[in-house]
Amino acid sequence: MNGLLMHYHAPSDHTFSKQLRTGAPEAFKAFIEFDQVAFAEGENRLAVKTRELIAIGVAATTQCPYCMEAHVAGAKKAGATQAEVAEAIMVASALRAGAAFTHGWMAMKFFDKD
Repeated sequence: MNGLLMHYHAPSDHTFSKQLRTGAPEAFKAFIEFDQVAFAEGENRLAVKTRELIAIGVAATTQCPYCMEAHVAGAKKAGATQAEVAEAIMVASALRAGAAFTHGWMAMKFFDKD
């Protein structure tokens, strides 16, 4: 691919956003604006640190390394401690495990299905 060494989740992947911006400019702009509003200082009910910790938990469950890197940096900048980041990860882990457990109920239901 044009002499590029291919890796999943490479730090330089953000450079490919140009193709997204060119291919879908209105949606791209709307996404960027939405993301900025979601994490902006101001009249939000949740502090930036809290929103960043939530984002870390979501990044853990969606397994997005780009989100994880960005939101750990954002949480740290907003004053989060390493222990708070760890706690956010453990809460997300419990929820992900819980989802697997409760989906097991469906497996049992389908097994008993005629």
